Amino acid sequence: MRRIVSVWLIDWPISVRRRSLERARRPASPPEPVHDPRNPFALILKNSQGAAVIHALNPAARAAGLRRGQTQADALAMIPQLISQPADPDADVRALKALAHWAERWSPSVSADPSGEGLGGLFLDVTGAAHLFGGEAALARQIRERLAEAGIPAGVAMAPTPGAAWALARWGEGDAPVATDDTVRDRLAPLPVEALRIEAGTLAQARRFGLKRIGDLYPMPRAGLARRFRANGGVDLVRRLDQALGYTGEALVPVRPPARYRAWQAWAEPVGDLEGVEARLPELASDLAKPLERDGQGARALTLTGFRSDGRTTALSVRMGRPGRDADIWLRLFREAGLGRLELGFGLDALMLTADAVEPMVARQAALEAGAETRQAESLAALVDRLSARLGETHVLTPEPVDSWIPERAERLRPALGRRIAAASGDAARRPILLLDPPEPIRDPLFDLPDGAPARFTWRRAPRRVVRAEGPERLAPEWWRTAKARTRDYYCLEDADGGRYWVFREGLYGRDYTGDPDRAAEERAPTWWMHGVLP
Repeated sequence: MRRIVSVWLIDWPISVRRRSLERARRPASPPEPVHDPRNPFALILKNSQGAAVIHALNPAARAAGLRRGQTQADALAMIPQLISQPADPDADVRALKALAHWAERWSPSVSADPSGEGLGGLFLDVTGAAHLFGGEAALARQIRERLAEAGIPAGVAMAPTPGAAWALARWGEGDAPVATDDTVRDRLAPLPVEALRIEAGTLAQARRFGLKRIGDLYPMPRAGLARRFRANGGVDLVRRLDQALGYTGEALVPVRPPARYRAWQAWAEPVGDLEGVEARLPELASDLAKPLERDGQGARALTLTGFRSDGRTTALSVRMGRPGRDADIWLRLFREAGLGRLELGFGLDALMLTADAVEPMVARQAALEAGAETRQAESLAALVDRLSARLGETHVLTPEPVDSWIPERAERLRPALGRRIAAASGDAARRPILLLDPPEPIRDPLFDLPDGAPARFTWRRAPRRVVRAEGPERLAPEWWRTAKARTRDYYCLEDADGGRYWVFREGLYGRDYTGDPDRAAEERAPTWWMHGVLP
């Protein structure tokens, strides 16, 4: 049996604005008039015609006779002391998403209300989870009470369908009404027709025919009802009625995809220090590792979410290069990432650990199959995980080959997390670990024409005598990049003091440079450069 909780956020844009003003207010400053619920207050938004109309209003303004969609000029004519501010729908959307994340403490699948009446509602799919909170009635009351403690007035109801829960949350009797498959028809019957989320034209025509309650629609044939209201969306009326009664399905789109694997804990008293969070983390990690091991899965990404008592959330994420389910490794990664990044506020009353990305893990016997290379790769992956958690993924890099034979363009740095770090090739000893960027000029080289290695040169104001040389290794220019590129000849040199260098000559004698004085204006003499120091 499907169980859906509908949360009606009463005057949601007003609540968002009031909470933002309270956070921005200095402790010593007096409260603004908007904080007093006795003062009429409205948020103004321009419609498609450019007129300023009321987007949201508080109960005091509603009691004075104002309504949503009324022009600001008419509202001020009725209530000159009306306090108004510009509406910010984007901020309301961001706040609703943040609240949906906070509501994941009760359900992994939380959806925004798609009814079309604007911001102001959530749907929680709590199928099979109500017993964790003391039953359905206790869960509905807990949601309503926790929202009230966070300063968010709300109506809450539970029913087998989103449509029925939506209607009961707004028009149902009691603080948190609960309807079952057997009682949903009777609970909806006395509610007004507008509880079916129908359009204004359909609602007006239904009232003209005397259809004021949902129960008035029960004895009417579906085909006749659709024909009678065809001009004003009769098909929509029948569909909404069938959705509310469960005859037609209604899909809900979660704000973010629910995690398949998650573990959570809740406490009666908020935890206000990091030591308390760290003390509860081992049990949480162990609870998450058990279902992963049962299903043969390993986590590649984890998120620790703290649910604050003020209706907000704080989160910390870590990623791993290889899938794993070792709880001790997870704990080390979260410590490396810094649990101090969690903003506890007035305390956390629940923690949730989710596996955001999982992959199958194949069991193997490490003693028989794992050679030195395998153990080294696993140790290197664990090191990359810890460094990435501590420093950030963008600060732990590994070279990636590029289709170019020019040394400074042959590699590019990419985040090492999740990448296979290849072992050094056989040419590694003939190439420096780090290149000089840019290459540094060599002065006064002494060499044999046309392609001899230097016998003596000066670098960084120090003369060096070469006792051993290898080369040249010729690299042709990438002519498609620039027409001024010239051929390079690379040499590995060793001086009398044991220093080893990787140098190159840019340009060729006899082809790029002839030494002819008549061609001096169009020729460039070859130049020598230091590109790196060899190990």
